[in-house]
Amino acid sequence: MSSRSFQRRSEIDIPLKELNDWHFRPGAFSRLNPPWEKASVVKVPDSLEGGARAIIKVGAPPLQFNWIAEHHLIEDGFLDRQLSGPFAKWEHRHHFTESEAGTSSTLTDDITYKLPFGFPGALFGGPIIKPKLNRMFRYRHDVTKSDLERRAENPPPKSLTVLITGSTGMIGKALSGYLQTQGHRVIGITRNPQSNDDIAWDPDNGVLDIPASVDPDAVIHLAGENVATGRWNEKKRAAILESRTKGTKLIVEAVLKLKTPPSVFITASGSGYYQLGGERKNESSPAGDHFLSDVCQKWEAETAPLPNVGIRTIQARIGAVLSPAGGALQKMLPLFQLGLGGKMGSGNQRMAWISLDDVIDILHRALYEDSWEGPINLVAPEETTNKDFTKTMATVLKRPTFFPVPAFLINTVFGEMGRETVLADVAVTPQKLINLGYQFRHPDLQSALRHVMGRY
Repeated sequence: MSSRSFQRRSEIDIPLKELNDWHFRPGAFSRLNPPWEKASVVKVPDSLEGGARAIIKVGAPPLQFNWIAEHHLIEDGFLDRQLSGPFAKWEHRHHFTESEAGTSSTLTDDITYKLPFGFPGALFGGPIIKPKLNRMFRYRHDVTKSDLERRAENPPPKSLTVLITGSTGMIGKALSGYLQTQGHRVIGITRNPQSNDDIAWDPDNGVLDIPASVDPDAVIHLAGENVATGRWNEKKRAAILESRTKGTKLIVEAVLKLKTPPSVFITASGSGYYQLGGERKNESSPAGDHFLSDVCQKWEAETAPLPNVGIRTIQARIGAVLSPAGGALQKMLPLFQLGLGGKMGSGNQRMAWISLDDVIDILHRALYEDSWEGPINLVAPEETTNKDFTKTMATVLKRPTFFPVPAFLINTVFGEMGRETVLADVAVTPQKLINLGYQFRHPDLQSALRHVMGRY
């Protein structure tokens, strides 16, 4: 069968050099990989010259395999050519061209491919592959354009060295790639080091030694036990609390021992900090009296020594982060795709949510904006109920939602966890971010869901 072609082109308001450099920074693949795709880097080349090879693991067990691509520089960009993978042929050219004025650029992706298995592969695979490419490359171009144009509006004053705990989690992975494409060096603090740059730690046993050779400009602390899994028995509650308090205390103590401490320390916290129900809460609102609020208060309290030594400290009270790569959306998505989704309980409970792209953008800005300090609510400005969320998911996915889940069933199965998560009325506003002039990438639920799921 003959080869097929695909092209996507976008105009981006940044100079050619910035567009080119962005694609060659570490983290570019992570940033461009759509969150609904099952793909991870096995090996990336240090350079794209001379036929360097990249290995990407795609799919999920048992249908998982390595895609091996060979890279070459070309006159106006680079190309990658499949050596081993799902296609009979695949050649992808990335073109970067500059406008006559030199103030904007054009990004063009040209793909030539041939489907496997001859005529049957073309007959059955053709109608699937073209829409898949459209979704993927619209997402990639949207991310590239948004990231680069935001960088031009608020350029980082310098390249930073950033330590991140929880770097292998959903937010940590996305943030690491984003920071790298912005020109920063990222060092993960993790139980299971994956690279030579990673620093090992064991928060349960108080083990963390930041090497003297590492001179961090900033620390972002994201690590903590997953809250929304299973019932909260005594052991689980202790794990949720201690993973946050012990980990925060350990990283704070390590930072205070550094010869040159970082200028900023950001710790994750949660929108569950506030009292449930009532009016929407801002950063000045009092804390609640339920379990998650107690966890957030004790979590944040561990950072108290830092401002006393001149370290700008931020408590990022993060809402439910929307991404099919993890969190609540990942758990709900399969049911909604099958048309089995529905509201939880009455559906009237409000949700504090935010897109993953806004989370990493805000955390990046917080690294160098001196006026950003103290508690900051990382939630979208749009007030949304669970009923609104269900209707919007149905619209975006074009699926019915005929299967509400009654509150008594959630209480029976999940107990306190269900009452403080899916059934909780969490009403929070991002007042500080609004006052600071932050422009949300996805201020409304529908635009956020369409982006993260590629449902344009």
